[in-house]
Amino acid sequence: MPDILTVSNIQRRFGGLKAVDNVSFSVARGDILGLIGPNGAGKTTLFNLLVGLYTSQGGSIELEGRDVRGLRPHQIAALGMTKTFQNVALFPEMTVLDNVLVGGLLRHNVSRARQIARDNLDRVGLSAIAAKPAGELSFPEQARVELARALCTDPKVFLLDEVMAALNESEMDALLDLIRALRDESDITFIVVEHHMRAIMRLCNRILVLSFGQKIAEGSPAEIAANPTVIEVYLGKSMEQAEATT
Repeated sequence: MPDILTVSNIQRRFGGLKAVDNVSFSVARGDILGLIGPNGAGKTTLFNLLVGLYTSQGGSIELEGRDVRGLRPHQIAALGMTKTFQNVALFPEMTVLDNVLVGGLLRHNVSRARQIARDNLDRVGLSAIAAKPAGELSFPEQARVELARALCTDPKVFLLDEVMAALNESEMDALLDLIRALRDESDITFIVVEHHMRAIMRLCNRILVLSFGQKIAEGSPAEIAANPTVIEVYLGKSMEQAEATT
């Protein structure tokens, strides 16, 4: 499949700290790319560069051949690239449905956004709690509400930033199945930041590894699990053990 996203030598410094240091990669349409690395490796900063929350201080970010570097987040979202956030930010007094329809307002009026919100709540399995106040939701439910809200923007490239944090094993498995189903039915490209190695290894067909802002490895799950540089970064442990230390 042709590449939908091509990232070339992007970088971001905060004072003397190189948070993202000349990172390059590409993602094919319908791909699921994992992004891993120790805390502080630059993963979330990279995501923020891709969606315009930060501006890259060099290089290019091409979405379907268009360089989006320097565009505002809502402009990049309108072109088809959006992200979730580590800290789910819902409007607690509003219903689940009203929280989700906010995403649809990027492209539609309120009436149409409401219908799109209902459709996406159904996609993520939350139709039954559409009228429930968001402040009463469990964490797994909150994560799915944020997924539904982002789906309302009609993403082509969907960045998931630790959506499996605090989930138990069965909840994680259900979310993995949902992500695969969304990819299969809508041809959405996913880039996933996650510390749960089991989830990354099962979900992704390629994995990119960051350390101190630099890309140190890229390959299939099997190649990454056997890469000695990656193993060294993860404190000399196997990738199966690494989950407990990251």
